[in-house]
Amino acid sequence: MLGAGISQAQPRVDAKPPIDFSILHAQVILDHLGFSPGILDGREGQSLVAALKGFQEARGLKRSGTLDAPTLSALRQYRDWRPVKRMAVPLEALEGPFINPMPKDPAEQAKLSTLGYTRPLEKLAEMFHTTPEVLVELNPGGAAIASGAEFVFPNAIPVSRDYAADLKPEWRKTLAELNVDATQPEADHIVVDKSDKVLRVLDKNDKLVAQFSATMGSQHDPLPIGTWKINGADTNPKFHFNPDLFWDAKPGDEKAMLPPGPNGPVGVVWLDLSKEHYGIHGTPEPQTIGRSESHGCIRLTNWDAARLALMVKPGTKAVFQE
Repeated sequence: MLGAGISQAQPRVDAKPPIDFSILHAQVILDHLGFSPGILDGREGQSLVAALKGFQEARGLKRSGTLDAPTLSALRQYRDWRPVKRMAVPLEALEGPFINPMPKDPAEQAKLSTLGYTRPLEKLAEMFHTTPEVLVELNPGGAAIASGAEFVFPNAIPVSRDYAADLKPEWRKTLAELNVDATQPEADHIVVDKSDKVLRVLDKNDKLVAQFSATMGSQHDPLPIGTWKINGADTNPKFHFNPDLFWDAKPGDEKAMLPPGPNGPVGVVWLDLSKEHYGIHGTPEPQTIGRSESHGCIRLTNWDAARLALMVKPGTKAVFQE
């Protein structure tokens, strides 16, 4: 059920404001253009500010981080990308296996064949670059998620799914299900900026062509400042859990090989870095990007990590800076 388990009680004083469809429209356009505002939720926040600054820089505008008049004018040419789209539930959203409840113990996770989504609602949220809670807000009433049922979704539908033929079939399927556009700019180098909590993609002329909100490092595992390179991409990766590398591992935890899946520790893709044990990867919790800590690696939403994987290649320079 789309609204199953969601309380219909009166909102608390500290409840989130309602979805602002003007803000959602801007988020959708920025998402299509590669200046990711994080989750598409129709609300202001630090990820939207960062996305606007990136878009403004790329367009030669003042980096106000607001929807000021010049920015609205620059966005207006893309207004045909409407903020929402009413459509039937994609059949892919009903494909499992669904793992619910998802065990938290790595030893138990290692026994599974996949760390897949917990339910169709969660899968739909990732497909449309948002959260289950936002989908419930857009579709009040608790209608059942079933083949042929129509709902309102943030308009994350890509222009093209014509992915390169040399990509693995299962990776093309993942890209399609995450609504990642097949046409992406080519990265000459990337810059991970700790102060702005973003990953910036630049071309050979040092022009900003894409930007993603990111989580990077912590007090225990700080971002490794310096210049590195991307060794390559492991798509739909397994994850080697080694408690010796995790300061917050529980006593008694043992090494384990975790199966692939979007709810795995590194999500749908691992971009290996020349700094040992470090990478750029996805996450099972997109709503935490830019608002939590990591074990030193750079964490993006699954859809942004997948998109970045299409922009880079082995040898791409990665600069990490304060």
